[in-house]
Amino acid sequence: MILTITTLAFAAVFFVWGRLRSDLVALIALLVLAFGGVLNTGEALSGFSNPIVIMMIGLFVVGGAIFNTGLAKIIGAKMLALGGGSPVRLFLLVMGATALIGAFVSNTGTVALMLPIVVSMAAGSNMPASRLLMPLAFASSMGGMMTLIGTPPNLVISEVWEEAGHEPLSFFTFLPGGLICVTAGTLLLIPLSKWFLTPKGGAAKEGGARTKSLAELVEEYGLKTDLYRLAVPDGSAVCGRSIAQLDLRRHFGIDVLEVRSGDTNRRIIKQIKQYAATPDTVVNGGDVVYLRGHLADVQAFARQFGLEVETGDSMEFYDIGLAEIVLIPNSPIINKTIADINIRKRFGVNVIAVRRKNEYVSTDLAGLKIRPGDVLLVQGSWKAIDSLSAESQAWVVLGQPLAEAAKVTLDYKAPVAAAIMLAMIAMLIFDFIPPVFSVLGASVLMILTGCFRNVEDAYRKINWESVVLIAAMMPMSFALEKTGISAMVADGLVAGLGSLGPLWVLAGVYFTTSLMTLFISNTATAVLIAPIALQSATALGVSPLPFLFAVTFGASLCFASPFSTPPNALVMPAGQYVFSDYLKVGVPLQLVLGLIMIFVLPVIFPF
Repeated sequence: MILTITTLAFAAVFFVWGRLRSDLVALIALLVLAFGGVLNTGEALSGFSNPIVIMMIGLFVVGGAIFNTGLAKIIGAKMLALGGGSPVRLFLLVMGATALIGAFVSNTGTVALMLPIVVSMAAGSNMPASRLLMPLAFASSMGGMMTLIGTPPNLVISEVWEEAGHEPLSFFTFLPGGLICVTAGTLLLIPLSKWFLTPKGGAAKEGGARTKSLAELVEEYGLKTDLYRLAVPDGSAVCGRSIAQLDLRRHFGIDVLEVRSGDTNRRIIKQIKQYAATPDTVVNGGDVVYLRGHLADVQAFARQFGLEVETGDSMEFYDIGLAEIVLIPNSPIINKTIADINIRKRFGVNVIAVRRKNEYVSTDLAGLKIRPGDVLLVQGSWKAIDSLSAESQAWVVLGQPLAEAAKVTLDYKAPVAAAIMLAMIAMLIFDFIPPVFSVLGASVLMILTGCFRNVEDAYRKINWESVVLIAAMMPMSFALEKTGISAMVADGLVAGLGSLGPLWVLAGVYFTTSLMTLFISNTATAVLIAPIALQSATALGVSPLPFLFAVTFGASLCFASPFSTPPNALVMPAGQYVFSDYLKVGVPLQLVLGLIMIFVLPVIFPF
């Protein structure tokens, strides 16, 4: 018992101190309990196989796909329009939408779905995401109190109530208390989030030179003015011929930038592949070829080969992108022509423009001699652009191409991501299969349907710090139960308040549950305290129902710690929160809501 209490105290101190990562603190606590013999191997590692933890991993992937496909930005923009630019209205919109979804979907799933949307919305409104993300997590927990399936503790008390010989609780028995909770919590969070979650002194200044966005590069170099796209029909004379065989620069004075295949109008499943034009690139029927040159030359080529010309009013970036490379002093390519350096053959990228002081050159580049201080704009696959960094004695690639590639949304996959997300929500609501399999199925479908560029990209979306934190802290409930600490604390507090009347006992049940949920999962706490609450009410000769609801509200409305509920942990890295942020906002919220619910519950469910 002493070892368990000491370990718990150690973890709490280091969580608050914040000098060690939270996941590392949780792992140290876990190892101490395992080496000390409090937990056996199965108990110590049980958190890593817990369905909640596995579901968190899948939800990170689903949330990443929602962000990756631009779906988050689309939904965020619509919410932003509804918010009308008012910070308070946006805040209320986020709280209301999250609470509503949280009433029917697990709070972990709700946060994972809403998190990328809220981040996109915050960026669009120049509002700090930190002001919205912690309230988002709290709203999901409060919203879960409105229905039977909103959170696991609700199911726990329903089972205990039914086993005691009472009629089962209905789906919306929880609604009155849940609505009061959501309303009071939202009103409290408006000032709390403004005082404690808004960065002081505005946004930090960016260090160093800022990497230009793709849209900025297109605008700066005037790439729209002489860009054309040609659709290649089946049977055209260009079909089956390579770029080298066509030799368009010599015959027509135009350059091929890109060949795109699969750009079809299918409603949901759409596959688009972009290829930077190399001499070996073969043009096929159904492809779209992107060219740069004078309109008359492009039209002459189109007439000869029976192609349809469209003006390039936009440039899209999926598999290929743009980047600037700056020549270093005494670069070996200075005084050579673009054709001499043969960058297309060596690296698979095209030089499509040159910036020389305040002048931009984008035509007749093959014979252009490179001078000191020139900046070359190159186009190619993101991987090929990244490989240019190997030539460090010749040039420097501005920015990090692979990081820039990760910012490019696969917007043509947004309908696919939306369909998978809605199917997952439906399965979670109607409980066709266990929730963990609904989420895992959705995450696998997101990968298989191309909502990520590759599997590695999906793995990168998982925040392993949050996963390890929750998985390592879950076995703490075994330690508290095995050593008798849970029963001792619960029995002592409830028994000590019995002589003061049912309201005081109700308060004792509520705050005992609330306190224990700071250290172990809310579901485990509800399982431990619900039978004690039932027995205490029976001994007092009053209805057990308000006492059981005190258990579920106390277990679910736990905001003072990042590891007390999975939603709190989910938003921690995205909001860049530290442990003390949860104390500043969560403690007053948890205490005030607790006091409100203690007086409200006997009104809704009389003694």
